[in-house]
Amino acid sequence: MKNILVIGSTGQIGSELTMELRKRYGNEHVIAGYIPSAPPTDVLMESGPSEVVDITCTDMILDVVKKYHIDAIYNLAALLSVVAESKPQLAWHIGIDGLFNVLEIARHYNCSVFTPSSIGSFGLDTPHVKTPQDTIQRPRTMYGVTKVTTELVSDYYYNKYGVDTRAVRFPGIISNVTPPGGGTTDYAVDIYYSAVKGEEFVCPIKEGTLMDMMYMPDALHAAISLMEADPSRLVHRNAFNIASMSFAPETIYAEIKKHKPDFKMRYEVDPLKQSIADSWPDSLDDTCARNEWDWKPQYNLETMTKDMLEKLSARLK
Repeated sequence: MKNILVIGSTGQIGSELTMELRKRYGNEHVIAGYIPSAPPTDVLMESGPSEVVDITCTDMILDVVKKYHIDAIYNLAALLSVVAESKPQLAWHIGIDGLFNVLEIARHYNCSVFTPSSIGSFGLDTPHVKTPQDTIQRPRTMYGVTKVTTELVSDYYYNKYGVDTRAVRFPGIISNVTPPGGGTTDYAVDIYYSAVKGEEFVCPIKEGTLMDMMYMPDALHAAISLMEADPSRLVHRNAFNIASMSFAPETIYAEIKKHKPDFKMRYEVDPLKQSIADSWPDSLDDTCARNEWDWKPQYNLETMTKDMLEKLSARLK
């Protein structure tokens, strides 16, 4: 049985991933690592062990790894794209200095490590349609720079030291549980909240802007499935393209209107978010993930929209 530490367990992905891991491996085997400024919810705190773990503090990580005999670390600590542009030094400190802390401990204590990358690791020079697994990566955001560095450093630790590092390149993640936290793709979450509340949605991304997106259940499945995959099949490690759906604002709006005919949307483009979105792929080729560890998403735009509206309507009554 694995003993797992989730660093960043109270974030957008971490809060749901921690609970999913506890379902699969048992509550006592999954430790929720958090920082005091982002404390766990009561559900997260009461369902299993939790510890204060600041990724920038090696001793904190080491103490938890030794105390719980950790053999797998999900490293989710990061500043998201828009926030990282306003705090580039902090984004690097958390994303890269923190990663080195995790990898050094993993090297000495034989832990496997999952540190996600992102579609943000690509840039304007990358092929934008069906972006290949192996292609040019020249991002112009600090978020993207840290993600490319994450991929390279993680591969380095695997090739030089044998640390079992694995990662996916997450697209925009849409959740009915966790509110968005400063990402370029957040509009695709916010729009559902507006629809359920009966409010007009002000879209910060211009019409026709395609970006890859994924429903949270598929994102959780991808992270866990890759970590459970047979290592002998993995040609790539850091990081796999994964894909589920690609859409523009008007497409998701039209899908929501099938359920909410009176729903209204207008555009008020945010220049920073738009410039970041324009530098990212329209769609990803995830053939390698499908071939090397049997990746397959369960949701498309239609099924996700139905589930999002049902779940949010029940919660926001």
